[in-house]
Amino acid sequence: MKEFKVLKFLDRFRSLLERFEVNYDALRLILQMKLIMDARRVPLAISDYRKKDGNDTDKNQFIRSLWIYILFGLFLTVFIFIEANFLYQMTIFFGILMFIVMTSLISDFSTVLLDTKDKNIILSKPINERTLGFAKVIHISIYMFYLTMSVGGPGLIAGLIKHGFVFFIIMLIDLLLINLLVIVLTALLYLVILRFFDGEKLKSIINYVQILLSIGLAVGYQLVGRVFNIVNFEIVFEPSWWHYFMIPVWYAAPFEIVLKGEVTPDLVSFCILGVIIPLVAILLYIKLMPMFERNLLKLSQVSTQNKISHNRLMKIWSRLLCREREERIFFHFANELMKSEREFKLKVFPALGLSIIFPFIFIFNSISSDGLQNISPGTFYFIYFCGLMIPNLVYILQFSEKYKAAWIYRSVPIKDANCVNKGVLKAALVRYLLPLFIIQSICFVYLFGMNILIDLIVVILSIALFTMFSAKILVKALPFSLAFENAKADTVKMFTAMFILGGLALVHFVIQLLGIYILVGYIIILVVLNYFVWK
Repeated sequence: MKEFKVLKFLDRFRSLLERFEVNYDALRLILQMKLIMDARRVPLAISDYRKKDGNDTDKNQFIRSLWIYILFGLFLTVFIFIEANFLYQMTIFFGILMFIVMTSLISDFSTVLLDTKDKNIILSKPINERTLGFAKVIHISIYMFYLTMSVGGPGLIAGLIKHGFVFFIIMLIDLLLINLLVIVLTALLYLVILRFFDGEKLKSIINYVQILLSIGLAVGYQLVGRVFNIVNFEIVFEPSWWHYFMIPVWYAAPFEIVLKGEVTPDLVSFCILGVIIPLVAILLYIKLMPMFERNLLKLSQVSTQNKISHNRLMKIWSRLLCREREERIFFHFANELMKSEREFKLKVFPALGLSIIFPFIFIFNSISSDGLQNISPGTFYFIYFCGLMIPNLVYILQFSEKYKAAWIYRSVPIKDANCVNKGVLKAALVRYLLPLFIIQSICFVYLFGMNILIDLIVVILSIALFTMFSAKILVKALPFSLAFENAKADTVKMFTAMFILGGLALVHFVIQLLGIYILVGYIIILVVLNYFVWK
């Protein structure tokens, strides 16, 4: 069996792990097997590579595709070189870094923390729950360390060149503590949810937590920039009680104390929080780890309500949007599958959370200084950000936990395979995009008045057209016919789809300037285009 360098490094901590009642030999074997199996898995968010030949079997695709995070890290080095103050530049740096790392953790590794398959195989052997719990956390920590160092590594090198060795050491310690804190706090949050809920309600709540975490990250990232005030072109930090909840500030404070000699009670408190909270969190999680593993069994509970729910509203939408009977059948088929598949929701909901909050974040930024009365009518174009979820949603529709049942496509007498794709796409839009768009439209009408109703019609028609463009670019298989382990989202194609959405928004902006009659004509063109493209 292949040996890994990271496991040889872990061997140095054998005695420490055994003090926590961990069977180290079993732990090491579990990790070794997981790392070998990971060579077959490509993370959804950055999977830009695939195995080209049989020689790639033992090469981990996650490690080989970290280049995209290194690019993010290179952009962040700007905050290392700017001449400001350490508290400001490092708060922004760590805020963006935590946003990137946490987003990846939620989208790619929540399924590892919440995996119930290991329990059936591993815990049936003489292995305790704490050993399995440690295996999960260490397994995730290995990849989160690679990811964190890919994003923060260019900054480490830039800091060593610009500010010296002391800066480098402080930043390295901060990155390790941030990595630990992010993983453990996420695990503790899931533990609380598992403790107080069970059954189908638990599965739904965990999926909604993905949305709340994504929204919280986006909002928290915006708050980071508001920690500081600019007075006479100088950045001023005025401590307030809510700053104690801003984690990036904790890890920026040591730079100001050690390198600038600015020792204040608030800065010292931030430093203490940055060290104490991760250590307390990991000790608490270790103590509660057996409870976490036991409560995971709730996710394996089969609902006693096997009856398919017939949503009257979905029936109405299926009749309005689907002309063919086969298309309506697959509309309802997709709706039921999207409701029941937990892993599908874990992949889709983080992007959904960002689509919910991004339009309002940009509006909030535009009114923060001028007030609500002076808000520009042109800011309603930010509603196009609700379409950010479309490429990810369209791509994920190809995958399913029950992909082996895809033989049904060949066994039933389907006249036209396009009915399958169209029915599934329309169900996804009605289930995920339409409620979001309606809620955001109500808010936008309240902010900008009834005059933008015609523009909202243009937006929804443009997003419908964009959905089909995304499907043409990203979809290569029938819906729900592939395993999630084979997910390979092409990053270039994803960005291409985003540019198409931006292009549609730009066309809308230009035509809106030409007058109401031209805009009405554009609506007619969009209706015709959608008819032929979807047909």
